[in-house]
Amino acid sequence: MVSRRVLALGVAASVLFGGTFVAAKAGLDHFPPLLFVALRFDVAAVALLGYVALTRSRSDLLPQSRGDALGILSTGLLALGLTNALLFVGQQDATSAVGAIVFSLNPILTPVFAALLLADERLSKRGAVGLLVGLLGVALVVNPDPEMLFSGGGGKLLLFGGAVSGALGSVLVRWSDSDLSSTVRTAWALPVAAALCHGLSWQAGESVAAVSWVPAAFVALLYVGVFAGAVAYVAYFGLLDRSGATHANLVFYVVPVVSTLGGWALLGESISELAVVGFLTIFVGFAVLGSESIAIPSIGSRLPTDAVVSTDALDVGEDATGFESD
Repeated sequence: MVSRRVLALGVAASVLFGGTFVAAKAGLDHFPPLLFVALRFDVAAVALLGYVALTRSRSDLLPQSRGDALGILSTGLLALGLTNALLFVGQQDATSAVGAIVFSLNPILTPVFAALLLADERLSKRGAVGLLVGLLGVALVVNPDPEMLFSGGGGKLLLFGGAVSGALGSVLVRWSDSDLSSTVRTAWALPVAAALCHGLSWQAGESVAAVSWVPAAFVALLYVGVFAGAVAYVAYFGLLDRSGATHANLVFYVVPVVSTLGGWALLGESISELAVVGFLTIFVGFAVLGSESIAIPSIGSRLPTDAVVSTDALDVGEDATGFESD
């Protein structure tokens, strides 16, 4: 059983991240890729830092420990900065379908790092089956041409590197055991991610002069910076703190579903019967994973030792991962 708060965070992250593809494709027509990512983080940082400055006390805003610093760096350098830099650059040499299938390896890679670093996230055989079924569903939804999977290797290697960086970053965020709220931690991490991507953009020889400042560029930057940036990251990292890295990264299985449905609803794109089968397959994979979560708050129930950490929130106001709600 999944708490309503966890479900809401997962839906928000999936929907907002799902719209990133259309905005990113539109934006890449007007921005160099690394500069686009850097400007995305600039916008997101201004929005989120302004929000936390108005809604948090000074004591809640300032990092206090080495764990806080490690959580910020893991979020900014790996989970956000390097992951998005590799994703945007790699997407130039790969189709969206191939990009979706390669980047959807993130939930598969996460349990590997979690098993090494997190004592409370051990994936059972049932959980592994659920993850693999979900990945199969993604493949059915995007239905990539087999020839596409074996051409343009450079782009796919970068996308795979982004999946690795995202998985490792999310696990290190949990491992850091930061006392900062997920929102404050993300607010501090966004300038770190922006600085990294501006540095990579400068090293790649990109220039602001190459940007075409047309209305479509502003709209794309606003969406990826505010909605798929600040808002989506608050939802995603809040989910990460509550449900664990393995469960939180399942949103990347839902993103292709949201993108496909969005294209059908907004752009008149068709949905194949195979895609519908893929939707159902992803649901089955989630059901297999979810069947491991058992919550009996009245007696303080704990998960079996071979299961992934539960996503249920306890009645006393602390979620099942041991983190207090924001």
